[in-house]
Amino acid sequence: MAKKAHVSETPATALLRAHGVAFTEHPYEYLEHGGAQHSAEVLGEDPFAVVKTLVMQDERARPLLVLMHGNRKVSTRNLARQIGCKSVEPCAVEVANRHSGYLVGGTSPFGTRKQMPVYIEQTILELPRILINGGRRGFLVGLAPEVCVRLLGARPVSCALAE
Repeated sequence: MAKKAHVSETPATALLRAHGVAFTEHPYEYLEHGGAQHSAEVLGEDPFAVVKTLVMQDERARPLLVLMHGNRKVSTRNLARQIGCKSVEPCAVEVANRHSGYLVGGTSPFGTRKQMPVYIEQTILELPRILINGGRRGFLVGLAPEVCVRLLGARPVSCALAE
């Protein structure tokens, strides 16, 4: 684990440590609305390997998480069809914060307040390593993508659109 700029423990890093997951810490200067593209640029990483955690909801307002490449958008129509819902849409910021227990911009799929189904763009699982939010704005963790399947039960889907 990188020891340089250690970021204090978050529910996400506590969960990863509790499960013995090897991860690296990548703090960076957070930029409001900068998103995964900004963090990838600042950290010198490929935005395709920086994974964003999106809090969405189905037509009954049931929350779900979608893990998507930093330089791709989610086709909500394709996602809804694959998971057997009529529709899927992003949650309002306050609702997303309430479901996850994190602030939007610092949402990690690990250690969320509420248990939610997790869907992962299948091509993410082909990467050797990803950077994903560590539970705080301006803080990513590097780990193997299969950790998302093993710890979160993330189900692979194919719903990426070019940015």
